[in-house]
Amino acid sequence: MSEKIVMRVGEALVAGGPLNTAAEPEIAIGEMDGPMGVAFANQMANQSTGHSKVLAIMDTDIQVRPATLMVSKVTVKSTAYTNILMGTVQGAIANGVLDAVREGIIPKEKANDLGIIVSVWLNPGVVGQEDLDHKALFEIHRKATTLAIKKAMNNEPSIDWLLENQEKTIHKYYQRALDAS
Repeated sequence: MSEKIVMRVGEALVAGGPLNTAAEPEIAIGEMDGPMGVAFANQMANQSTGHSKVLAIMDTDIQVRPATLMVSKVTVKSTAYTNILMGTVQGAIANGVLDAVREGIIPKEKANDLGIIVSVWLNPGVVGQEDLDHKALFEIHRKATTLAIKKAMNNEPSIDWLLENQEKTIHKYYQRALDAS
């Protein structure tokens, strides 16, 4: 039996694809019989306008394991955005979770015991974008989901890395502000 996974968190950024396809999921993962289960149930029960929480599914009526709840970081204001988020991206996240199980990042024997909450960022620019590359969008969100889970499960970055690189690492938007001034 694997060790107890109370709750771990991770994030990833996968960019560099076609316009508006970057993904930056933030995830929490843990055993459903602890604080993760409470958080999961509270998220499902406390829906809010513009930030609906839905299960990640492979297709209609096929929920992924471990149970995964998606929460949008962006306020959903249109049917077009909803259709992309609850279609292409939802399927990508489900596949990214399964990739993490297949790769052994998530122990297969824990697939029914764990829960995952994914805070999803989908660029609002996808709305009305006629040439949106759904295949690229799918693959980038799939890869980012797996990477965020991997980082969470491996406690990455380590505290030693963070301390060693604290003064060498500058947030890119802070750097842009410095460069502009």
